[in-house]
Amino acid sequence: MSNSFGTLFRISTFGESHGPGIGVIIDGCPAGLSVDVADIQRALDRRRPGQSELTTPRSEADQVEVLSGLFEGRSTGTPIALLIRNQDQRSHDYSHIQHAYRPSHADYTYDQKYGHRDYRGGGRSSARETAARVAAGAVAMAFLQQQGISVQSYVSQVGAVAVPVGYEQLNLALIDSNPVRCPDPDTAERMAQLIRQTRDRHDTVGGLVTGVVRGLPAGLGEPVFDKLHAELGKAMLSINAVKGFEYGSGFAGTLLFGSEHNDAFYTDEAGQVRTRTNHSGGIQGGISNGQDVYFRVAFKPVATILQPQQTIDDQGQAVELAGRGRHDPCVLPRAVPIVDAMTALVLADMLLRARGSRV
Repeated sequence: MSNSFGTLFRISTFGESHGPGIGVIIDGCPAGLSVDVADIQRALDRRRPGQSELTTPRSEADQVEVLSGLFEGRSTGTPIALLIRNQDQRSHDYSHIQHAYRPSHADYTYDQKYGHRDYRGGGRSSARETAARVAAGAVAMAFLQQQGISVQSYVSQVGAVAVPVGYEQLNLALIDSNPVRCPDPDTAERMAQLIRQTRDRHDTVGGLVTGVVRGLPAGLGEPVFDKLHAELGKAMLSINAVKGFEYGSGFAGTLLFGSEHNDAFYTDEAGQVRTRTNHSGGIQGGISNGQDVYFRVAFKPVATILQPQQTIDDQGQAVELAGRGRHDPCVLPRAVPIVDAMTALVLADMLLRARGSRV
């Protein structure tokens, strides 16, 4: 089903942007896992709207409610149900698009698929749905941390403003030190300035989020169709506004010769197998090799702009439409915890699946 994700560690999300609430059911979480509800709330606080001047002013507390599956701070092995109630809906902001199709939105395609759509904030197609993923991802993150695995994501580019160095040269502890969530302070300020200028022009801007996984053991991935990078790619491409995914050297690797691109193996002083370079992004043959996994996710400019645009309505008639309501001029800062969550969900699932790979 298209509203579920994962094989053994599996989630199903529900709810719409302007309905009573959104939520997720996690099935397959091992029993006995220590889960602090405060950690789930912290993850949601990083994604919630209204957290800084650079995001949408929609004010949602995004307070998580645990309905089942956790008892005395630990998972019980039964489905974990998490609910987040919507509190600051302004559905009247969307009355003008009841019959009109917003450019680059899902209005037209949802009408073609279902013949009936919730036009209030995009309904199920709204990025509001991702709050449920972030809540589930916090549970998956607790499982990963128990295994000594860390997942971190940061904004590496906004428009043409990019971090000039790779993640290895950055202090990722600084990711949340600024509202852009870029660990390079100078670049973060230039990014923030660009976002403000874009907002003041009633426009939007896109960019890149870089994800980094450390401590991942070798051997995760399910060839041939569920390769680790394929599952990560699917996870990232399922996020609203994502237009591209690359891991390791990505498209830039096409400019290298094989003699330059190959990652040579060696054994370090501790007897661990390592590679001298990591163009593979920690994945070879669809399976993790024990090196850092790193990837980049491309986000388009938010489709809702507060400028007049030409479009049509559901009768095929030409109309002029300008965005209303509260929207992000740049989705990147709030996308970081979503990328974290989807990464954690993939890896938690892969860890469980790997247990059945051999005797």
